[in-house]
Amino acid sequence: MSVKYLHLTIAVLIASFARGQFADGADDDARPKMRVVARDGGYEFLEGESRILFYQAKPLSQDGKFERAGYVHPLYDLDGNVLSEDFPADHRHHSGIFWAWHQLYVEDNRIGDPWICRDFLSRVESVEILNAGSDAAAIQATLHWVSPDWKDSSGELKPIVREEADIQLSRTETTRRVIDFQIRLNALEPNVRIGGSDDVKGYGGFSPRLRLPEDIWFVAEYGDVEPQRTAVKASRWMDMVGSFGGSDHAAAGRISGVTVICHPSTPGSPPTWILRKARSMQNPVFPGREPVVIPTDKPLELRYRMILHRGAGSTEQLTTWFDEYAAEE
Repeated sequence: MSVKYLHLTIAVLIASFARGQFADGADDDARPKMRVVARDGGYEFLEGESRILFYQAKPLSQDGKFERAGYVHPLYDLDGNVLSEDFPADHRHHSGIFWAWHQLYVEDNRIGDPWICRDFLSRVESVEILNAGSDAAAIQATLHWVSPDWKDSSGELKPIVREEADIQLSRTETTRRVIDFQIRLNALEPNVRIGGSDDVKGYGGFSPRLRLPEDIWFVAEYGDVEPQRTAVKASRWMDMVGSFGGSDHAAAGRISGVTVICHPSTPGSPPTWILRKARSMQNPVFPGREPVVIPTDKPLELRYRMILHRGAGSTEQLTTWFDEYAAEE
């Protein structure tokens, strides 16, 4: 554990005991139920009446540009503050919690640019509410990747990839909330390939775009991390910690964290990481600069877990969270 982590963790534990946060919870029947509600444009996850996140199923754009669908925004923190950003001024193509790649090929044909939403759309075909009850709520969205660069003989857009995205929200615990993302990609054409940015950064894939506090810092399993222009070394998880609740939290010294875990079954795990302290997304890189083939017979599966937590967790605690996730099939 870093010295900064140690001091802040002790402070948060003392404050939590003072507020009675670690008292026994209420009877399960009395606790708010998890549910998913269809809204205009998408699906809202609720815990009782508290909004947790929104899955954007209907395409949105900014002045007719950067059209995107099939992502999460807003995402709320444990205190109800909006944690994610959509169409930020510095990168209009960033959208909440999204996953996208610069390079998309069918055979030798370069197809649009999904990362910057140019000549490309992940079109949501259906959304099924998988379960909703006292402990969890989930959806499964089915999408087709389409582009004006890939049409059939009649001039209609021809689907290139079938995407299934499962998003599951577990009931909030006293000091943390767990959100799972499982993304399955099946090519609908032979020799479909995806790749990250075609440069030394290689960014692409699962990308949370968060409202970053000025005091943010990053911790990996090997210790504190300083963001670089290019990807930093591989880690099975990355924790982002700071005053995510805004100026009031910063003034009061209240910190919280967002942990992103890459499941060991995900190809390329553990990933390298593109990290930014301001004006950008955070990205466990997959696959990097060199494109990989999306199979037609079985899905390419990518799995990530986000944990929103109060205070600064220790590396031991975060490793335990990784081990719990890794044990899930």
